[in-house]
Amino acid sequence: MSTQMVIELPGQQATQTVLRAIDLYKTRLRASIARTQRRLAEFEQRYRVTTAHFLTAMTAEDLTGGDLEYVKWAGEAKLLKGLEIELGELEHARCQCGG
Repeated sequence: MSTQMVIELPGQQATQTVLRAIDLYKTRLRASIARTQRRLAEFEQRYRVTTAHFLTAMTAEDLTGGDLEYVKWAGEAKLLKGLEIELGELEHARCQCGG
């Protein structure tokens, strides 16, 4: 399902400002995704399992860091999912700019 949003701006310059802000935000999301992927890779290397396996088959007792380590790893996985969803939404947005 598609939703349309109308933003009225005073002119073309304002339109360009909004489009640049969206592009900058997408760049920041990509950087956050890369940083989160690196953190997940550290956990995966430390415990020699994928994040998917960790989320479905492991408990805090399986980790040397216990509860705190579990919460950190699971939190990073959840964060990545949210960042990817948000970026995907923005990547599919389109602008119909007119005068």
